[in-house]
Amino acid sequence: MKKFVSLSAITLALTASVAHAATVNVYSARKEALIKPVLEQFTEKTGIEVRLLTGGGDALLARLRNEGENSPADLFLTVDAGNLHRAAEAGIFQPITDAGVLNKVPANLHGADKLWIGLSLRARPLFYAKDRVDPSVLNGYEDLAAERWDNNVCIRSSDNIYNQSLTAALIEHWGPEKTEAWAKGLVGNLAKPPVGGDRDQIKAVAAGVCDIAVANTYYLGLMEASNDADEREAASKVAIFWPNQESFGTHVNVSGIGLTKHAKNTQEAQQLIAFLLSEEAQRWYAATNNEYPAVNGVEWSERLQAWGEFKMDSIEMRYLGENNAAAVKLMNRAGWR
Repeated sequence: MKKFVSLSAITLALTASVAHAATVNVYSARKEALIKPVLEQFTEKTGIEVRLLTGGGDALLARLRNEGENSPADLFLTVDAGNLHRAAEAGIFQPITDAGVLNKVPANLHGADKLWIGLSLRARPLFYAKDRVDPSVLNGYEDLAAERWDNNVCIRSSDNIYNQSLTAALIEHWGPEKTEAWAKGLVGNLAKPPVGGDRDQIKAVAAGVCDIAVANTYYLGLMEASNDADEREAASKVAIFWPNQESFGTHVNVSGIGLTKHAKNTQEAQQLIAFLLSEEAQRWYAATNNEYPAVNGVEWSERLQAWGEFKMDSIEMRYLGENNAAAVKLMNRAGWR
């Protein structure tokens, strides 16, 4: 006897199969350990599989451009507004249209035309030697060019996007002439060539090479929690000074994400963005990466709270990208290598 399967049963089976196969493809410039755990939480909650490809930001951007409409990527996640701006300029993104997502994050943390959105904040303050510097003599980023700090400043290269974005923000606040004069003064105050990463600048302060340095705060967090006793000791010898609290505030930047122009799984992708902006994910970012939540009202981790509250610069992140070219030229003219 022949058995007949109803059309409705076939439809239900296909629907279940498609639902089970729901995926979203993410290209991420963040290291796997700094993003994969929260993506796994998303999969547990939604059943949507996340396929993750990690790599350098520039390499992933080049890959996206080369792949074009054949790219499997639905989302591109990278760090620094300057890098996000480059991706937007390259035509990689399409606008984020989910109002619920956009409304979770302050408008200054959106890219131009809503092409990307910030996921977390990273502050770039001053660090000083606890045993040699009275913080009451510090004021702001202007100090880096002041005569009293001659041969006493440490900062990494002008090739670094974090310094380019800081300079781009200062151009927006001060104008190009004042910012270039500041950059020349900073170069004149360098205690050593601007080489190494942010942790190297903090270590230089601890070792007495310089008295003040510029670095992103999460590097201090990594050093404080390090398995390396030398790193923990170096971290204990420095303190954070939040610059420009009487003016525009301390420079902050973002890690951010955008929906790719040729995304095949747009609904799942926007679900993932919404999850990354949930209180659960924002708390995880703060605790794991020592970064500040992009969503207002989310409680800071104990470490962030221990560093103290401060006024953040509320500049629109898009200016960090739009002023990047001017910043790089200015830094070159100033002799910042």
